[in-house]
Amino acid sequence: MTTFRFAILGAAKIADKFCDAAAKIAGCEVVAVASKSRERAEEFAERNHVPHFYGSYEEMLGEQRPDCAYIAVTVNDHYRLTMLCIEQGIPVLCEKAMFRNAQEAGAAFARAKQAGVFVMEAMWSRFLPAVQKVKEWLLGGRIGTVGLAQFAIGFVAPAGDENRFYSPLLGGGVAKDLTVYAYEMTTFLLGQKIKSITAAASWSESGVDLINHISISFEHTLASLQASFVNKMEERMVLYGQEGKIVLPSPHFAGECFLYDREGVLVEHFRDEKTQNGFTYEIEEAMRCVREGRLESSVIPHADTVACAELFDMIDATKGK
Repeated sequence: MTTFRFAILGAAKIADKFCDAAAKIAGCEVVAVASKSRERAEEFAERNHVPHFYGSYEEMLGEQRPDCAYIAVTVNDHYRLTMLCIEQGIPVLCEKAMFRNAQEAGAAFARAKQAGVFVMEAMWSRFLPAVQKVKEWLLGGRIGTVGLAQFAIGFVAPAGDENRFYSPLLGGGVAKDLTVYAYEMTTFLLGQKIKSITAAASWSESGVDLINHISISFEHTLASLQASFVNKMEERMVLYGQEGKIVLPSPHFAGECFLYDREGVLVEHFRDEKTQNGFTYEIEEAMRCVREGRLESSVIPHADTVACAELFDMIDATKGK
């Protein structure tokens, strides 16, 4: 089988992790990187042993024609670069949150479908073995019907209205940085239709959301999602069922999970002993889908990314209220 060639748009730190993951996958190679700063792209290429670097996204895509493009820029430019790749017929793996709103998500996926181009949000956490184990326990009825779900995630983001956390121009805000994990992991694990959602948020002087509290009524489960840029939270997900509970510590990069019976006795403890870099799973999924001629991933389908973008719209609508 021929080597699968990735090109990276953006030289952010997260792209370093992507290169490390790609190097661990047989038959996978990062062949080029582009940044708005040619100097930054050159430094990245040297640091990660990437053979080609560019100061233009368009030039890189045109010359390299990669099998897939990985978009690692700030959220504000995800839509433009996704559309750029689609128009050139190049498959896309784009960092979360993939889009700022439902209009962007709907337009990009519609164009991708029309053009026959694979596009996927890089929600890497869904693939982690510990998260997959929780899914297995739930599908196996190990805790019965889940009545309540809680998800908490938060840290104290660096101050400064110009950084990616606080800048509206860069697509800042806790929703697109952390709530995206809470929502897309909860919906993935529960796999239930949503009956209703309510959203509350607090806002910074720069105009980005700092704290989100999302309440979701599923078919069988009531879920509470909390995310913050101003509080260091005890990050974990807890699922309470009729026959016990499941605890997933640090859920977005989970390395273990715990299963308890209805009396609170630990029944099973799963620890991920094999994962070296959790990005490998989403990369392998993108490679598989592209090679099979698929337009979307069954693990992270377009509809889930659109639904999360609709939640961003709902959160944005609370501003000033």
